[in-house]
Amino acid sequence: MDFMLEEELIDLLTFCLQNPDSPDVASKKQRITEIGKELFADGGADALENMFFALKNRITEEIGKDPSPLKSLWNGITPEWNF
Repeated sequence: MDFMLEEELIDLLTFCLQNPDSPDVASKKQRITEIGKELFADGGADALENMFFALKNRITEEIGKDPSPLKSLWNGITPEWNF
């Protein structure tokens, strides 16, 4: 499951970073939040941290953009997770 979610997150985050003015960004961000909730339900805060670490490295290498500003979409999913 994590592999499929990771691939979907790569696509969503990359789209948001490359098309910040697109009308589709709001729905993409909503899906990012939903996936975060799924990850947390499955593996807790560690799952969120591990996933974002992998996402950040991959996206930064592939498109040269840092997805860290989008990490805040997962704020509030768990008390420890606020960036």
